[in-house]
Amino acid sequence: MRTGAEAEGLDGEASNASMISGASSPYQPTTEPVQARSLLGGIRCDLEYLRSYLGILKVVEVVLALLGFICIETIMLCAPCGGVYFFEFVSCSAFVVTGVLLFIFSLNLHIKVPHVNWSLTDLVNTAACTLFFFLASLVLACVNHGTSAEIAAVVFGFLVTCVYGLNSFLAVRKWRRGDSGQGVTTSSEYTRARTASRGEVETRPELA
Repeated sequence: MRTGAEAEGLDGEASNASMISGASSPYQPTTEPVQARSLLGGIRCDLEYLRSYLGILKVVEVVLALLGFICIETIMLCAPCGGVYFFEFVSCSAFVVTGVLLFIFSLNLHIKVPHVNWSLTDLVNTAACTLFFFLASLVLACVNHGTSAEIAAVVFGFLVTCVYGLNSFLAVRKWRRGDSGQGVTTSSEYTRARTASRGEVETRPELA
């Protein structure tokens, strides 16, 4: 039979062995767990983006699209109304989609969803808005009743078409550079935190 001292020694060795194996296991929790990032955590207004060319163009697009939509909404009578309805749909859709993208980029919400290629999304939106605003403005310029509201809508439509065209050009350059805005900073911070926490576990003297 084993004495009490021998039993205590075996228990101590088993405890040390389990601690060492646990420290070397890749599945054990880190000593300093990485702080969980909630979807709405750390929201702040990105003034640098709003001051950039893309941010300024986004603001101008939203304002011009809204002005064009307001002008077309003031038209009470029309016959035919195809051009009016088409311009109304394009201006409203562009205002909503571009406004949502401006909201996402200005608050850095795109970093919270790194699985979406936001540069390509912005490029598709600006290219589509350029094409449809040009067509809607051209149709309304050809089919109108000469009212001041229709003329103002046509002017705003062609202006916002030019702005969207410039934004599309810059978005293509950004997309070709591979700047997809997919939260690279967040991923690198997570990797550094994981590496640091594992290094601390390996160098702790009580686990040696």
